[in-house]
Amino acid sequence: MIRNLHDIIPPVVIGHRGYRTKYPENTLSSFAAAIAAGTDMIELDVTLSRDRKLVVIHDDTLNRTTSGFGPIHDMNLRELKRLDAGSWFDSRFAGESLPTLKEVLILAGGKILINIEIKSSAWESGFPEDAIERQVVNLIIQHDLLNSTLISSFHAGFLENIVGLPVHPEISFITDRKVLQNTLDICKQLSVFSWHPHYKSLEQRHIEEAHAQGIFVFPYTVNLVEDMRKLVSMGVDGIITDDPVWAGSKPALLAAHAETGRVCQNIF
Repeated sequence: MIRNLHDIIPPVVIGHRGYRTKYPENTLSSFAAAIAAGTDMIELDVTLSRDRKLVVIHDDTLNRTTSGFGPIHDMNLRELKRLDAGSWFDSRFAGESLPTLKEVLILAGGKILINIEIKSSAWESGFPEDAIERQVVNLIIQHDLLNSTLISSFHAGFLENIVGLPVHPEISFITDRKVLQNTLDICKQLSVFSWHPHYKSLEQRHIEEAHAQGIFVFPYTVNLVEDMRKLVSMGVDGIITDDPVWAGSKPALLAAHAETGRVCQNIF
């Protein structure tokens, strides 16, 4: 298992919200399952509660993945912790609570690489002292995880603020279904570690340009083996997938990567 970002040897498998196909997404059980399965990296989402605590959840509202309703930002952490974040997926996970980022770092730190996506809805102008990006960076430093943690976002403003801090982890830029003409220019200006595009937006030239700048390419969310093989054959450095066990067990992934002529070793 890889524990340092700078030891990455492609292709890596990144568990999207943990082990999402078999566990309730963005929960400790989902992350623990991904770790136990030998996944290379977990991806998770973080936003702020009303009392400005770091809460791990994907949506801006509670409706889909908890027993609560309404915006996350309208409830404080104590209220959020009372919600059931597991039953919606399966009754076996009844009572699973929304984790804080600190709880995830305690669980996963030193065991697996971590990709923390800051949700765009948590953006605040003025970069206050308790801005979400400051809190995330400080927590990573406190847990001595600078070398094993990425901070990613669709919002370049978060990344700009982070790289302006005296000490910070590596960063990643996420883009939507359309690759804009200046996307890789932004990546270069920010000195990102990796670029995370929607897999359907990728062209060979994008990957080659990113690699020419020393940038890893980790597309999301890739769940079909045909798509995995195609992307790895194109030269991507890994995949973000809902089923990291299923993806990591496919010899086709390694075979496809070997065909690119780039250095590769079996890391599954």
